[in-house]
Amino acid sequence: MPTREPLEAIVLVGGQGTRLRPLTLSAPKPLLPTAGVPFLSHLIARAADSGVTHMVLATCYKAEMFREVLGDGERFGLDISYISEDQPLDTAGGIRNAAQALRGTAAADPVVVMNCDILSGHDLRAQLDVHVKTEAAVTLHLVEVPDPARFGCVTTDEDGRVTAFLEKTPNPPTNRINAGCYVFRRDVISQIPAGRRVSVERETFPGLIASGHPVMAYPESAYWLDVGTPQAFVRGSCDLVLGRLPGPAVPPHASTECLPLEGVIIRDDATVTGGTTLGRRVEVGANAEVTGSVLFDGAKVGEGAVVRDSIIGAGARVEPGAVLDDAVIGDGAVIGAGNELARGIRVWPGTVLGPTSVRFSSDI
Repeated sequence: MPTREPLEAIVLVGGQGTRLRPLTLSAPKPLLPTAGVPFLSHLIARAADSGVTHMVLATCYKAEMFREVLGDGERFGLDISYISEDQPLDTAGGIRNAAQALRGTAAADPVVVMNCDILSGHDLRAQLDVHVKTEAAVTLHLVEVPDPARFGCVTTDEDGRVTAFLEKTPNPPTNRINAGCYVFRRDVISQIPAGRRVSVERETFPGLIASGHPVMAYPESAYWLDVGTPQAFVRGSCDLVLGRLPGPAVPPHASTECLPLEGVIIRDDATVTGGTTLGRRVEVGANAEVTGSVLFDGAKVGEGAVVRDSIIGAGARVEPGAVLDDAVIGDGAVIGAGNELARGIRVWPGTVLGPTSVRFSSDI
């Protein structure tokens, strides 16, 4: 039974990205620069390569920015529509609200639904094949992780049918988790209650399973990463630059160690490695060391400074001799000469730390 055309997708992009603050104070998480382009560009490009021809973005937080950045989708080879929520409707509520912009009307039409904070190399076409061949109500992409207690844990029978969906349970019976990409029948989306908050994880999936609807699993071991934290965000960007996940939206670059955009200046004897992205007009001073990091447009790293596994916001400055390790520096902040920021520190936008030899160990 062939997949119907055109193939449509809904992407949930309405969250506030609180785990990535202060970066998300000025832009939604899906639009943060990742390996040289807005993060969502990677998801859209892979979806287009998998046959998606029309995508609906379910927006809420800073909704107007998505159209400004992504346009009508022409450059990705698909059409993008935008639907906004006046109030957050949670996952299933957001899907139901976005469905009004879908173009297909046939009950059995497959609709791909994706979370916006997942970087994945899984085979969407294969997931669609499982969905269509089994005549499933919903088909879930599953991955195995070392610590399933932090995610939605999914159990299946020997035929691949989902038997339980346990959201963040303390004693998970399996290490297979919900990987954040689903294929719905169009009529199943229509049955989600409209106009109120509904959780796909706590209400929709358990309800379908309890009522006997076929909810199928598509397990796969390809690259997968939830980029919801600063550490994971940096890792995902670097993995794209390093080629650990092929990314059709990644700009061409000569070396996998570094992706420099337009106007970048790297002074003598500076080293930039580990899949670092240097945004437009970034400057790296002489003898500075930058590794495994993401520097937004206009950021500056002074002479002899060290930046490891960190995110430097737009226009922020790291003065000579400062040391950053696993830090998040907000837009326009200044880290004065000699400062050393311990692992995990977040510096809010516009903060100015004067020259010192102090080692900071808490957020600023």
